[in-house]
Amino acid sequence: MAIDYDHLMNFDIPEVEQHYGLREVAHYGLSVGLGQDPMDLQQLAYTGALGDDVRAMPAMANVLGHPGFWLGNPETGVDALRLVHGEQGMTIHEPLPSEGHIRAKTRVVGLIDKGAGKGALLYSQKEIHDARSGVLLATCRGTTFLRGDGGFGGPTGPAKEPHRVPDTAPDHVFETPTRPEQALYYRWNGDTNPLHMDPRVAQKAGFERPILHGLCTFGAAAHALLAVLCSYDATRFGSMDGRFTAHVFPGETLRTEIWNDGSFRTHVVERDKIAIGNGLFKLRRDAT
Repeated sequence: MAIDYDHLMNFDIPEVEQHYGLREVAHYGLSVGLGQDPMDLQQLAYTGALGDDVRAMPAMANVLGHPGFWLGNPETGVDALRLVHGEQGMTIHEPLPSEGHIRAKTRVVGLIDKGAGKGALLYSQKEIHDARSGVLLATCRGTTFLRGDGGFGGPTGPAKEPHRVPDTAPDHVFETPTRPEQALYYRWNGDTNPLHMDPRVAQKAGFERPILHGLCTFGAAAHALLAVLCSYDATRFGSMDGRFTAHVFPGETLRTEIWNDGSFRTHVVERDKIAIGNGLFKLRRDAT
């Protein structure tokens, strides 16, 4: 079944309503690597460990109101076995409360046909609102590379231009060790793809062992930005965007290089690979 451009652009992804609190906030923080130093009060605030200081990690917006694997629905016309998460971004309009009741709606906002044999790019957007007040809390952006779906007769471009990081040495470096079992914890944020848990599935996909969720790597990079450019103050966190460029194995070390203009990239130390490239962060006062 080939993609129908108008049908996919208007595909109705069900709205998600969610209540969350200390358990979800703490689990998310732990699942992206915060709290590894039991004496670091700034990190512990994002893991639910401090009764008088409980904060939600800004990157938690990526898992709130998750609509599930909607592209796996045959009615989309997408070859779900050949898609790849290419880019991720988010803007925090209002700091996420440590407990809340939210409604989230995901929509397709763009679709580019790269041609037969070259795939397609699907751009999606999720808006998260406070269910009671209606206030817009966050907008999350995603680009999915549909490797098996080019040549359906849709618009041919232009594709979004990636941000270019400076050629100079970074101004800051922040390292985040990941744990061998980290993907097993992260899955409980809503992503149960067996590629990240079952070694048999990973090997069939061409990996020697399960790989870390891309959004877990993104969360680790967000931790680095929160620490370095926001001094762990979530109210200063505005937006971040990055491009996934290599997989990560749980247990590897992530090194995020950061420039004062907000540019960043995240390396896998052990294999000298760039896991997230073309990154750009903005403080909340500068984000749009």
